[in-house]
Amino acid sequence: MTNEKIIGRGAEAVILLKDNLIVKDRISKSYRIKELDDKIRKQRTKAEKKLLEKASKIINAPDPLPLKEFNKIEMPFIDGKKLSEHLDSFPLKKQKEICKMVGESIAKLHDADIIHGDLTTSNMILKEDEIFFIDFGLGYISHKIEDKAVDLHLLKQALEAKHFKNWKELFEAVEKGYKKNKESEKVLERLKAVEKRGRYKEH
Repeated sequence: MTNEKIIGRGAEAVILLKDNLIVKDRISKSYRIKELDDKIRKQRTKAEKKLLEKASKIINAPDPLPLKEFNKIEMPFIDGKKLSEHLDSFPLKKQKEICKMVGESIAKLHDADIIHGDLTTSNMILKEDEIFFIDFGLGYISHKIEDKAVDLHLLKQALEAKHFKNWKELFEAVEKGYKKNKESEKVLERLKAVEKRGRYKEH
């Protein structure tokens, strides 16, 4: 008998834990014509799987299994701690070390033109002092400096919202790690412009 339980549910997919595998099942949308819905789910599933395969060769990320069904990605379960729930429980020095590692991983992804698209600490797992990135559902390939800056901006906002107490120091540690990226100066410079635009929109 297979043990199966829902561990997450989003607008696009249900996340199941089944026999030590994570199954991401893209749910059908009843408002779409079935043929179109199948096509969209198939394309998005294939695109995410391809991105995960690429990312898992560069950083710690789950390497997906071959597709059995067009709308389901199966991948190994990473048995660790969700960074969003555990980062604040460490001493600040350790938090900064973790964030520097996060920055180094993002630098590698961006060097390979992989944009994660949803860089929050909820999509990072800490396992035995290593950081694993999960959920590339909003990810895509881009060489644009702007897209890389927006990716970092998302993480900065996430740190400010979720880890408010030390978020400035934590993001500085991310930037420190990110400097391993070959275009880091340009990306971090563009990040300032992205932030200014964000502030301008708020007023």
